[in-house]
Amino acid sequence: QVQLVESGGGLVQAGGSLRLSCVASGRIRSVNDMGWYRQAPGKQRELVASVTVASSTTYTDSVKGRFTISRDNAKNTVYLQMNKLVPEDTAVYYCNARVLNYGLLWDDYWGQGTQVTVSS
Repeated sequence: QVQLVESGGGLVQAGGSLRLSCVASGRIRSVNDMGWYRQAPGKQRELVASVTVASSTTYTDSVKGRFTISRDNAKNTVYLQMNKLVPEDTAVYYCNARVLNYGLLWDDYWGQGTQVTVSS
């Protein structure tokens, strides 16, 4: 099995910063794209940022210039540095990874989610 475990969420005032981390572990042969999604109450889950193995990144427009995604391939870990947070960033943040498991099958795995709350 493959597990993704997130950490780093919490409560922060508007303008503050948080750093999320997500570690993939288990029966992993290789990890391809990794990313962060978020889901606010009453809204659909949306892609926030993603990073390829070669560290090519994409961001949703609302976080460009404020959030930075990065990864450590040796540790199967992805990070999301969130600066200049605004109340609209409040959501549950989920880590996602495309993993080649020991069965030689690519599959998408999700973390359990970590709450980020930005107060005004």
